[in-house]
Amino acid sequence: MTTANIIKKFGNPATEKNITTINLPYEMRLAWDLNTKVNKLRVHNLGAPSLIKAFNEILAFYGIDQIKSLGIDLFGGSYNPRPMRGTEERYNALIAAGRVEEAAKFLSLHSWGLAIDLDPQRNQLKETSKTARFARPEYAEMIKIFERNGWYSLGKYKNYDWMHFQFIKP
Repeated sequence: MTTANIIKKFGNPATEKNITTINLPYEMRLAWDLNTKVNKLRVHNLGAPSLIKAFNEILAFYGIDQIKSLGIDLFGGSYNPRPMRGTEERYNALIAAGRVEEAAKFLSLHSWGLAIDLDPQRNQLKETSKTARFARPEYAEMIKIFERNGWYSLGKYKNYDWMHFQFIKP
């Protein structure tokens, strides 16, 4: 899906009226500060109902103890207006040059609230199925649940960034 199509369907990025806060069905932990609890997250209005449904199905399938032992409760981020990792310099240069529409092509889907990251330390950006935790068989049902609800694993489709689930099919 092109940036223009994303804007047409979901609105301009970082538009607060398109973002809602959802209550999670189970407590998560902030991936980089395990003592910080996460009970809510912010996502696009159009993806919120299906994401709530996916998390409820994950809870029903795995149970809270297995969710914790597998690290499915490690929250790495959701709504965050920013360029895609590795494109920051190009994005900033285009913004500085006043080429905003061209710069928008480098925005992450997190900028629209259309992506979430889970367990980023064990599913790093450039990891493939050889080392990413979410590529293991015990996570297959989690990925199926997300996908059934319209949230797609970038790892499954692109074999990198296994932490990343997005509301737009890759």
